[in-house]
Amino acid sequence: MLNKLKLLTPGPTPLPEDVRLALAKDMIHHRKADFVRIMERIQPDLQYLFGTQEQVLPLSCSGTGAMYAAVSNLFTRGEKVLVVEGGKFGERWREIALSQGLEVVSLVLEAGQAISAAQVQEALTDHPDTRAVLVQASETSTGVLHPIQDLGVVTKNLDVLLMVDGISAVGISPCPMDAWHIDCLLTGSQKGLMLPPGLALLSLSSRAWDKVKTVQPENFYFNLLSERDKSLNNQTLFTSPVNLIQGLTVSLELFRQTTLEAIYSKQWALTQMARAGVASLGLELLAPTSFTWGLTAIKMPPAVDGSLVLKVAAENYNVIMAGGQGELKKSIVRLGHMGHVDWTDVLAGLYALRQGIVAAGGYLASRTFLENALHAYEQALRSGYPRCTEKEGV
Repeated sequence: MLNKLKLLTPGPTPLPEDVRLALAKDMIHHRKADFVRIMERIQPDLQYLFGTQEQVLPLSCSGTGAMYAAVSNLFTRGEKVLVVEGGKFGERWREIALSQGLEVVSLVLEAGQAISAAQVQEALTDHPDTRAVLVQASETSTGVLHPIQDLGVVTKNLDVLLMVDGISAVGISPCPMDAWHIDCLLTGSQKGLMLPPGLALLSLSSRAWDKVKTVQPENFYFNLLSERDKSLNNQTLFTSPVNLIQGLTVSLELFRQTTLEAIYSKQWALTQMARAGVASLGLELLAPTSFTWGLTAIKMPPAVDGSLVLKVAAENYNVIMAGGQGELKKSIVRLGHMGHVDWTDVLAGLYALRQGIVAAGGYLASRTFLENALHAYEQALRSGYPRCTEKEGV
């Protein structure tokens, strides 16, 4: 008999029981008083989650839909943007921008490498007509965390918007929108928010809203000015994913009750746990320094097929992890530890990872990797997560 399912992917993530119960509630109408009360209730909690005083807009789409909505509402054809390409989702920013007729300058990074503020500053100097920097807070395909706070220092005094995909960062690691001078922050429901896929959240700074007012939207569905008008009246522009928003209400309550500080501490400790376990196995990490707090990208030993490792982990141990994307498809395994995941889940993931690699022909001598991982977790909880002024992993 298989063990209990352990969903340790970079999203979707496991759902807390209270969230699942909320999703199962009776349907209500999205234009009636019950739904208006829900929308009124969640807005302060969304602002708490995003670290902003601006309105946070729920959008009926995936995170990619929110990326598209941001680009199509903020820029006109021919405008120039700078895209940080550190993986598949950086490439997605580029693809969306090009589809909207924008001129794109790409900063292409090696897999596992984070951008630096100096690189962005140099590119903006070389291209003074750039109107925005498009970047991931957490590049989900490689497990890299980009220095968003540092980039905000670069862009805040320029006529350049800082647009941040926080899909695998919001609710996982610090990304306070207002304090870090982020002009556009967006996320999806299926990662740190502990919900099923299908709901995106987006917020713009006041100067980003000023820019939106100068752009004539070229699409009917994603009209952010109209969405904001509706949101200010506790509504959405079109039919809402009612049950997802009822689930969001509970998810946001959990964030409030637990506090972001406690969540960040847990996420940091789980990250240290995963990385210590991987290191004890003699494996290499794809992102050795600037690493996300929601997943760990692990290089496979030579001649070991990552897809076979995943197959063994799933079939023999009921642990579901993810492989790489694009050129990294078979050469890395991504162990997710975001959202409703605890230390026992990560231990199970590490064990299944080791067994999968051995079954795929790899040799791993360590017998103390689980103990080492647990020690790192406990130590990280005691010492606390690194604050904004510290650089490693931030």
